[in-house]
Formats: sequence, C-alpha cells, structure tokens
Amino acid sequence: MTGASRRRGDAGQAFPVYIAAVGGLLFLAFVYFVVGQAAATRNGAQTAADAAALAAADDARDQLRRGWIEVILDPEAWDAFVRGEVYDPSSGCQEAASFAAKNGATLSRDGCVPLSDPQAFSVTVESQETVGLPVAEAQHAVASATALIEPKCSFTPPEEPAPEETEPEPDPTEPGEEPEPEPEPEPEPITGLTCGEKDWTIDPDDPVLPSAAELFTVRLAGDDE
Repeated sequence: MTGASRRRGDAGQAFPVYIAAVGGLLFLAFVYFVVGQAAATRNGAQTAADAAALAAADDARDQLRRGWIEVILDPEAWDAFVRGEVYDPSSGCQEAASFAAKNGATLSRDGCVPLSDPQAFSVTVESQETVGLPVAEAQHAVASATALIEPKCSFTPPEEPAPEETEPEPDPTEPGEEPEPEPEPEPEPITGLTCGEKDWTIDPDDPVLPSAAELFTVRLAGDDE
C-alpha cells in the first residue's frame, strides 16, 4: 500500500471518531444548558416564594399599625395590636399572590397559610415556566418560604389613678339659673410603650407614633438566626 493510500485510510478511520467526539461534546453542552435552565427556574421560583411571603407579612404589619392608630386613645385596646395578633390574613395572601405573579410564579393550592406563635405566613409557589428537563418537560418548579412578623415593642398599661376625694355638693342654684358645666379633664400623656431601647410617650392631642418598621420586624425564617 502506498503512503497516499495509507493516509487516506487513516483519515477515513478517524472521521467516525471525530464525529462521535463532536456529537458527545454537543450532547454535553445540551445537558449543561438544560440543567442550567432548570436550576435558573428553581432559583426563580424560590425568589418568587421569598418575595410573596415577605409581601404578605408586610401587609399584615401595615394593617397592625393602622388598627393600632384607630385605638390610640384607648390604651386598654393596644395589647393585641402591639403583639401582632389583629389583622386580616386574606389581605396578606392577596399581596402574596400579586408578588408571586410579578416574579413569574403562582400560588400553589393552599399556597398561603397564616401561622401563629409566632405570627407568620408560609407561602408555596409554582413557577409559570416548566423545569425544562427532558424527563420532566411538564413539571413546574416548586418553592416555599416563611416570613415572620416579630414584635419589637412592649406595652405596660399605666396604673389606674387613685380615686379622688369627693368634694362637697355645690350650693343649689337659684331658680332659672343654669349650673356651670364642669370642665373636661385634660387627657394625660400615654406612657409605657417601649420599642427596642426607646421609651415612647404618646401625646393624645398630637400623637407622634412609631413607624411600622419600629413596631415589627419582618424577615424570612432562617435569616439572622
């Protein structure tokens, strides 16, 4: 066999090997792409779950402050608001659904569950896009998150004032004379509210109140633990 014939034979034998190598590389590239796409979809679902849970907790925190302001002149009604126990969870879950949609996901069945002790929202979402793996083409990524609503304030109701000594009855008025109305007592400043290391005094005539962020911390479970 001449040298030229031998070279043509070697080239012919190497060509299938070359095709197989290129095919293998293309297959690996495809696998990496698909796996990367699936990971991105799962990460996106987790981002959506985190955002949805925090949105629900933020809505509850805002509700708590608004409700507290409505009873600001009645300190006996403060306790449940300061502890974070009085809000409409359905409103928070609506916010969760809205933020999930903004991040390319939807709430799964029973995907928003209000919790107590501690106050929190547990949210589960499904990605709108499928995972993209060949063996799970119709499967959507699922992710869950829980957001806590943690009170930062405590309230000690003021002590009841001691009963005042009764004054003698005023002299009877002359016929036709109207008795003078007794002046209404000035409302006392409300004390006993502590947020963090700050003591608050609430002036009933011109109340300066803690913000929602000063009243409660909203965070994902697992953060800062």
